[in-house]
Amino acid sequence: MRVGIAGYGLAGRSFHAPLLKGCGFEVASVLTGNSTRARQAKEDFPLVKVAENLTDFLAQDLDLVVIATANAAHCEHALAAISAGIPIVVEKPMGRTVTETLRILDASEKSGVPVTAFYNRQWDSDSLTIKKVAANGLIGKVFRMDSRFERYRPQLNPTAWRENLTPDEGGGLLLDLQTHLLSTALDCFGPADLTYASIRKIRGESEDDVVLNLRHHSGVDSYCSVSAISGSTGPRVRVLGTEGALVIEDLDPQEALLRAGNFPEGGIWKEPTSSKAYIQRGDQREEIQAVPGNYGYFYLAVRDALEGKGSMPVSREQILAVATIIDKAREISVR
Repeated sequence: MRVGIAGYGLAGRSFHAPLLKGCGFEVASVLTGNSTRARQAKEDFPLVKVAENLTDFLAQDLDLVVIATANAAHCEHALAAISAGIPIVVEKPMGRTVTETLRILDASEKSGVPVTAFYNRQWDSDSLTIKKVAANGLIGKVFRMDSRFERYRPQLNPTAWRENLTPDEGGGLLLDLQTHLLSTALDCFGPADLTYASIRKIRGESEDDVVLNLRHHSGVDSYCSVSAISGSTGPRVRVLGTEGALVIEDLDPQEALLRAGNFPEGGIWKEPTSSKAYIQRGDQREEIQAVPGNYGYFYLAVRDALEGKGSMPVSREQILAVATIIDKAREISVR
């Protein structure tokens, strides 16, 4: 299948391009007006057509379009692809607001052109391990999950648009890493209501410290924390149950593998992709075998959906649930 990637920055080049290649797609077209990124696209895929405008980009007989541009352009580019009759994958978040998200989803539903969002962290080793441990009762009945993406970057990076743009422009961690925590929490423990939100701008105009609490209808509480200025970072995941806790300290290794130029050949990683996971009961800690992560499953599911063999990997309901919580967080934030 021929695929076009709109945007060839970190998301387009380091995540989508290698995953698409590994899952058997042909990267046929790239949309970018940046000369450095255009050169990189040609280096990575010598036969690719690099286009500087949307019309030329969409005119390459594409079977799929991946929207990996800045958040502010997602809606425009997605609607153009849908209008052209091309199925799309939109980098998270699909839209900056529920209104933008619904414009895309409703256009898809009306036209019959499939769309989905790239919530790839649902296929992290830690996410898959959480679901396995919760299902098999290894820590009893789960009642709370703490999940976080915390870093220590006290100075703004002047070249990173997410760190410098306002929320209205699509910047900030609420629309970035927090969307991953929300999608994973909902995937693991089901529908939820937002009970608390703290959204802060400490270094500038971008939201760089965000804490959201969810109460799932299943009875589990999820505490989701993202911060760019955490001088002491906590474990990636801690899940509490009535008979112990699941603790995963570090990030799934897939991002590092992709950034190093690796990809899952045939949609399956040859390299180890399991996080180190532990069951802890007071002072006793035991390492367990984590489930290997695989973002390739996302694009294998996309391929199957386009061939009529299944549904898109992230549904309309999941996408809209995340967008709704993000909008609600802005309404009730204590900051």
